[in-house]
Amino acid sequence: MHFTSEQRLDDGILQREFTLGEIPGTLWTPESAAPLPLILMAHNNGLPKGESRLVARARHTAASGYAVATIDAAGCGDRPRSTAEEQARADLRRAFQAGEPVDEIFESFIGPLVEKAVPDWQTALDALLALPGIGGPVGYSGWTAVGIRLAAVEPRIAAAGFFAGGYVPHAQRAEARQVTVPLLFLLQWDDEGNPRQAALDLFDAFGSKEKTLHANLGGHTGTPWFEVEDGDRFFGRHLK
Repeated sequence: MHFTSEQRLDDGILQREFTLGEIPGTLWTPESAAPLPLILMAHNNGLPKGESRLVARARHTAASGYAVATIDAAGCGDRPRSTAEEQARADLRRAFQAGEPVDEIFESFIGPLVEKAVPDWQTALDALLALPGIGGPVGYSGWTAVGIRLAAVEPRIAAAGFFAGGYVPHAQRAEARQVTVPLLFLLQWDDEGNPRQAALDLFDAFGSKEKTLHANLGGHTGTPWFEVEDGDRFFGRHLK
């Protein structure tokens, strides 16, 4: 891991940009004498690690006593995209504009993206846990499809918070029963792009003995800020 820049922010959080081979990332850490638990924070469907909502969540969570890291995994953010990925994005835009069904396009686009993204997150996790001052345990927060696969295959994930605002491929819906860590699942009741019943069925499928569903009125980007604070309390119960 190579740190390319660092900045002490107004709230005292240290923000460091890093590269790990071809993987760019950001790490936020508060001042602490004790080893910090780590939260991996991912945005839905390939948006960049610098997206303003993700950065705001990361800084708030770091200020609550966590090391928080995000990356641009394969196919996400500014990482190169294949011709097939670009075509799928174009097909998706066209289908939305025409009011056509989009599930098949989402499946062909999101499924391969998850397959490529999860190994990048595991590589980042290896490097982050090797840093001084980060001792675990590890939580995951964000993109549901990636989080399901990561929680299913990665035993170091101790708790997870999923945002039910993105398409979840059939493979990850099948894997949901393998997710057994404590789970907080956020649902926007009026999400225009994600059927409510599909999210409820997914919540029912998770194998976790401790799982909580928070549903709020509003559209895709309307998750109330207090859910960030509730998320910090959730992780506090399981990571501290």
